Amino acid sequence: MSYLVGHYNCKLDAKGRVLVPSEFKEQLGDQVEEGFVLRPGLHAHCLELYTKQDWNEVQDQLRAKFSQFNKKQEAAMRRYDAGSRFVKLDASGRLLITKDLIEKASLTKDIVITSVTTKMEIWDKDLYEQSINEDLSDEEFFNLLDENIK
Repeated sequence: MSYLVGHYNCKLDAKGRVLVPSEFKEQLGDQVEEGFVLRPGLHAHCLELYTKQDWNEVQDQLRAKFSQFNKKQEAAMRRYDAGSRFVKLDASGRLLITKDLIEKASLTKDIVITSVTTKMEIWDKDLYEQSINEDLSDEEFFNLLDENIK
């Protein structure tokens, strides 16, 4: 698993391309060449960007816990994978985000790419700032840390 570190303000061009920060590419090393999986955010109004290796680990976890022969479990797997795209950086180090994913995450020209444990998230800058300030109160945030990190 890759644990990335970073938070970067970026620009989305008119064709839906964003230059992935060189600091992320440096941290990822050879994994950049393997490509990425881009999907709609699970719990937030953003996009999630996984390395191929980390995506495969998530898929392995799903396969280990869920059965394709159980209708609800298969529906959950299908729903989790819905909207996922395999993507590679172009020769200039840019990532192409499809129009449907741009719309789903309400991305505008100003975006944020930030690390969250084993993935990166791509946010509209204003929505990101709103989320950081509104999703958890300071008390909830510190209580979660206190309860779960010893």
